[in-house]
Amino acid sequence: MRFQLLALAAIAASTFPFFVPEAEAAETDVRISGPHIHENLTVYFIHGKSDAGPVPLTLSEAIDKGRVRVIETESVNELKIENTGDDAVFIQSGDIVKGGKQDRVITSSLVIQPKSGEVPLAAFCVEQGRWSARGTESVARFASSYESVPSREAKLAMKAPREVAATAGIRPDRERGGYSRQSDVWSSVAKTQQKLSGSLNADVAASASASSLQLSLENEKLKAVRQAYIDALQAAGENGADIVGYAFAVNGRLNSADVYSSNGLFRKMWNKQLQAAATEAIGEKGEKSDAAPTAELVKAFLADAKRGEVKEDALKSDVRLEVRDSARAFYFASSPASGAAFHESFVAK
Repeated sequence: MRFQLLALAAIAASTFPFFVPEAEAAETDVRISGPHIHENLTVYFIHGKSDAGPVPLTLSEAIDKGRVRVIETESVNELKIENTGDDAVFIQSGDIVKGGKQDRVITSSLVIQPKSGEVPLAAFCVEQGRWSARGTESVARFASSYESVPSREAKLAMKAPREVAATAGIRPDRERGGYSRQSDVWSSVAKTQQKLSGSLNADVAASASASSLQLSLENEKLKAVRQAYIDALQAAGENGADIVGYAFAVNGRLNSADVYSSNGLFRKMWNKQLQAAATEAIGEKGEKSDAAPTAELVKAFLADAKRGEVKEDALKSDVRLEVRDSARAFYFASSPASGAAFHESFVAK
């Protein structure tokens, strides 16, 4: 057994520089299953214990049920949200809301408590240029949230610590000084649209608003190609009562992972997150592909990220955000002021 572990470590070190032996990786206290592969997308599942208690509504569910209002403030980087219902509502960083004066993407993961009153909600614009009603949509509020941002670069642009932003590819903005996260989010949207158009051999920019990421994700040709990924992979995430998260690789390279507080919350988020992963994979078709990482290497990736240097550990509203920076990934954990994380996110650099 010792020889097998040493051999595994030696192989992994040559292909995965931040591999740590199984004994060290065990600190994540999780089991990884997979890989599950469709074309250039590989998915793994993270198994662990679920927190007790009721499962919150997702933002999509709450909007559809009329339990929350996402309100336009006319400030590009801040919205307001009000939970008028009797259930808590989970919002994940990367959730896109459609409508208002511009479509936005939510910056931080939050749990909005029942009868919350109006709460500030940090956001970035994912529709450069529009600042008025689109068709018959309301400019005062947002009507839906069925998509999540399908871009590793966009996740880093929104969330990477400022002092290490340059290493994540965020460009200096000389006019404003420092780094402009919004500019980089716009850049990632344009790049995503360009990649998808090239892969599908069809323009995904919508005539109603060419810069809208949300409308591009509603493109019928994209949805048809994406459905094949969903048909191949979705059921695998619905077979285990102890699945609390997932990780995925595109073209054989680890991209991102998300872990939730319970299997119930994972199941609610799984289709939306799989859609985003499949969209990113479609945009990367035709690029050089490597062999899919093993489950052991995925576990090492998670463990390494969680051992990274703490870059931020601050309260934002009533949520504590912990950010860690390791050699190859960022780790983001959102939790109550006291208590365990309800959402953990891992993003490869």
